[in-house]
Amino acid sequence: MRVLITGAAGFIGFHLAKRMLDEGCEVFGLDNLNDYYDVGLKKARLAQLSSSADFTFQLLDLGDAPRLMQFVADISPGVVVNLAAQAGVRYSIENPLAYVNSNLVGFVNLLEACVRAGNVRHFVFASSSSVYGANTSVPFSVDDAVDRPVSLYAATKKSNELIAHSYSHLYGLPVTGLRFFTVYGPWGRPDMGYFKFTDAIARDLPVMIYNYGRMQRDFTYIDDIVEGVSRVIAHPPEHSVAAESGGVYLSNARYKIYNLGNHRPVDLMRFVELLEQAIGKRAWKAFLPMQPGDVQCTYAQMDDLYRAVGFRPTTSLEEGLPRFVQWYRTYYSKSEPIAC
Repeated sequence: MRVLITGAAGFIGFHLAKRMLDEGCEVFGLDNLNDYYDVGLKKARLAQLSSSADFTFQLLDLGDAPRLMQFVADISPGVVVNLAAQAGVRYSIENPLAYVNSNLVGFVNLLEACVRAGNVRHFVFASSSSVYGANTSVPFSVDDAVDRPVSLYAATKKSNELIAHSYSHLYGLPVTGLRFFTVYGPWGRPDMGYFKFTDAIARDLPVMIYNYGRMQRDFTYIDDIVEGVSRVIAHPPEHSVAAESGGVYLSNARYKIYNLGNHRPVDLMRFVELLEQAIGKRAWKAFLPMQPGDVQCTYAQMDDLYRAVGFRPTTSLEEGLPRFVQWYRTYYSKSEPIAC
């Protein structure tokens, strides 16, 4: 199978590309290597992938429509997994245009390229638990209303879901969106809380704990995310039939949305405790108010995904956090000494 993965130098893209290569796929990775976080980390991920003869990397921005159209036409992928996006809730408040250009314009450009190429059998894309906004009904279900986002990042991800549905309806493109819940693990993103906390503890810096610690997150280990994505890739959606329509198709869309989380929300203070245990060092805690765009709790309902592909995540935070800490120690010991 020939697979195009956008955002291949990113955290999830890197791990998914490794998995697809291990399964014997020919993988084309696309990334613009922007400097939102350490470009050196992105290049280190790519160096790992480039050891495979079946991996080809293209430095390209989704906003460059002509080059993107030509590239997708040239490689003619059977599956496209879009993991390229401007990430981060708080950064979307500081730099909103980056989100419009990448998450909206770039997303449409990629869908257009897939439609014009004409042979994409499944388009899979990353959405986010952020689309649930300040939803207080838990666990979060894909049937919940998600029309009140509390950040621009969340709004762009919900827009992706709507845009993808329209393309599936108009062109018959099989599309699956996955709402990821707080992904963590080795080779992770330095802008994420677990990474910042680890770095702060290691360097004897204060750990910034928002909402005074009264938060819960559905932390999802990277291997579970990749297993879920891999299974979804192999199961393109069929047409949806509404019961009230008497069995008649109400839409031409072959389109599904799933949550992909751990179904185990963890209190933030428990998370810090487990991280302290993994590092072997106490954190210097600084308690702060809730930040704009943040939410108090995330919690994924996973029954739909289990029924569709037979998968439930299995990695607990007690298992996953020490693996991340071990990677952190190993990776950063090569460049500079660290306290942990």
